[in-house]
Amino acid sequence: MRANEGRWRGAGALLRDPGIGGALLLALLCCLVPVFGVGDNSFQLRFVWFVQVPFDVLFAWFAWRASRVPGVERLVRNYMLTAAVGAVLFLIGDGWQAIRTLIHPAVSELNGGTEQTVFYLAGCGLLIVRMLTHPTPGGTRGERLRFHLDALAVLVCGGVLAWCFSIDPAKGGPAAAVSTVIALSIMLVAAFAAVKLLLSGTAPVTVSAAIPMVAAAACLGLSMFLSPMVDGELNPVLLVLRTLAPALIAIGPRIQERQTRVRPRWHRERPRRPYHVLPYAAVVVTFGVFLVMMPTDIMGAQAWGGVIGVVTITAVVVVRQLLAFLDNFELINRLDVTLLELRGHQTMLHEQATQDGLTKLVNRTAFSEAVAADLTDRRSAAHGLAVLLIDLDDFKAVNDTLGHGVGDGLLITVAERLRGAVRAKDLVSRLGGDEFAVLLRGVGADEAAAMADRILADVIQPARVDGHMLVVKASIGVAPAESGDDVEGLLRNADIAMYAAKDAGKSGVRQYDAGMGARILETVELGNRLRDAIGTDQFRLVYQPIVEMETGAVTGAEALVRWQPPGRDPVSPADFIPTAESTGEIVPLGRWILREACRQLARWRRDHPGAAGLTMSVNVTGRQLQVPGFVDEVAGILAEFGIPADRLVIEITETAVLDDPAVLEALHGLRALGLDLALDDFGTAASSLGLLLTCPMSGLKLDRSFVDRLGLDSRPTAVATAVSQIARALNLGTVAEGVESPEQARILLDLGYRRAQGFLYSRPLPPAAFAQSWQAAQIAA
Repeated sequence: MRANEGRWRGAGALLRDPGIGGALLLALLCCLVPVFGVGDNSFQLRFVWFVQVPFDVLFAWFAWRASRVPGVERLVRNYMLTAAVGAVLFLIGDGWQAIRTLIHPAVSELNGGTEQTVFYLAGCGLLIVRMLTHPTPGGTRGERLRFHLDALAVLVCGGVLAWCFSIDPAKGGPAAAVSTVIALSIMLVAAFAAVKLLLSGTAPVTVSAAIPMVAAAACLGLSMFLSPMVDGELNPVLLVLRTLAPALIAIGPRIQERQTRVRPRWHRERPRRPYHVLPYAAVVVTFGVFLVMMPTDIMGAQAWGGVIGVVTITAVVVVRQLLAFLDNFELINRLDVTLLELRGHQTMLHEQATQDGLTKLVNRTAFSEAVAADLTDRRSAAHGLAVLLIDLDDFKAVNDTLGHGVGDGLLITVAERLRGAVRAKDLVSRLGGDEFAVLLRGVGADEAAAMADRILADVIQPARVDGHMLVVKASIGVAPAESGDDVEGLLRNADIAMYAAKDAGKSGVRQYDAGMGARILETVELGNRLRDAIGTDQFRLVYQPIVEMETGAVTGAEALVRWQPPGRDPVSPADFIPTAESTGEIVPLGRWILREACRQLARWRRDHPGAAGLTMSVNVTGRQLQVPGFVDEVAGILAEFGIPADRLVIEITETAVLDDPAVLEALHGLRALGLDLALDDFGTAASSLGLLLTCPMSGLKLDRSFVDRLGLDSRPTAVATAVSQIARALNLGTVAEGVESPEQARILLDLGYRRAQGFLYSRPLPPAAFAQSWQAAQIAA
């Protein structure tokens, strides 16, 4: 029921089309002329020929438009172009004949003159050739044999009709018989071509478009069996048929165009049919002709009984066969539905296997396959390839502070920006987390770097997600493909370049070079050695005194770690501390440093009663502060060694606390224990002043970069002055780092600094040497 309602709605929509509705209305109005006998025979004849012209124009125009629909298949396009050319030939022939009947009123050929016939046959010939050359269905030899037998059955039926109703050798003489045979032969060849087209199962016209075109052919075929004159007047039925035929054939391409614009690939979506009705209809028609042509005057009752029995048995067998086919057709339809569902599941599984569910970009697997295919394709490799690896900087802070929903929204936004920033031939992928990749095709190294800069400029624009305005940062590594590269190597090179961009300050672009790989290997090797060294006696702590500049008294010590691998030169903290932070080994190493520093402070306090006022400063990284339970761990160490909380100073850098709520929470927890917190290297990050309002600090350490040029440049002096004034205003203690000359100490004293550390006072010392230095300083003070 719903299918029928859908068909009626579809037919109504087609009739409302101006081209289709207008053509049918014009045809019906023109049919009124012969129906009501307007004018004499000469007028009606001229009218019929002139009516052909506008319908031929519509036929040509509609067929050309149907061939130009975007996305239409080549088979359909070629067929419609052939129809448009044939329609132009019809137009020339019909127009010639219309003008001829106007100029020469005595002309009374209803079938057209020589010129019209030539153009008509040329147009028909084009269509016939196109239909005859239409590919026959493939399949097995038996399927092809059944196809040709079905077509032959329809052709034989047409021959029987022509022989019995149109060819009469006894009438008109040999010439008339020959012309009739030639005309009917052309019709039969056209009919065979059309039948072959319909039976192929791949006809280049939709069913809705084929109906009016087949109806037009039926009108022309029926008109051949009608007498042109009835009681001295032109046969009105014949004229109506000749008027309707061009209108019907004209609207077929228009229907095709409308339906193709909605579904350009309808040709591939047509359901299969297990049988064709045409051969069985041919059997019925042939038997009907047989009954009509039977000589009734010599047929007895017995003969008629045999004939009726043969016809009845044949009809029963045909109906029975059709019913069996219908049952099979329903079964096949159900199988088709199941197959479509399976294909849908297959498509869904393929998308899940090759597509990122959140951003709808291809995933790592599909991206790797595409890169491998392009590396294998010599032509693609010859034109240049490059892989960009894009990682969002500080993305974890977005998830932690605003929630994963906002984080997902940011990922979707970045994916859309990447799609818009690349070319159609490039490929964008989400590899996982906040990491994206782009495959650039047909680019050299310089062009790939330039495109990476443009992509970065698009990606880092501020993004509004769920009402939050987010600052977007990203680091991009560029890896141009070289001869002999494989997928893993190319991605690894892009990854190395991306981390080089992060190390250079983030939100930048770096292109891979061989030196990067060597440096990464060195870092990896250093990380492996570092992991093996933790827990052994390769590490030791030294302590740099923190002194009162006016008196020289030592008030505290900063614990500094040193690494002496056995059989090797010492490793500088500037080398292994960043590696420890990047690999995560800073957590166990920092735990050991904190415990060892507190153990040493407890030992000094036990051995030297005057050391009760000493403070111990320990550097802690943001990675350590992010570890759950860090505050409880510090409290446990203080309790284990009996150290008052106000004797321990935790030093952190400004970058460790930027935009990280977990770090801020840990700092508040440490301050609640009674520890002092010092902001190390103050003044070197972008948000120093803002941190003074959000972090519970108790002291500032002026970075050595401002101390080095005191007295040599006015700007470092101005910064040092400002820091001192801010500290006094906020009631914060200050320590100046890197003091190496008496002149620097004098200037710092004048600026309001009271404590300092540096080579002017002492280098970092082992525990015993520090104790001696402390005692000497105390005596001197």
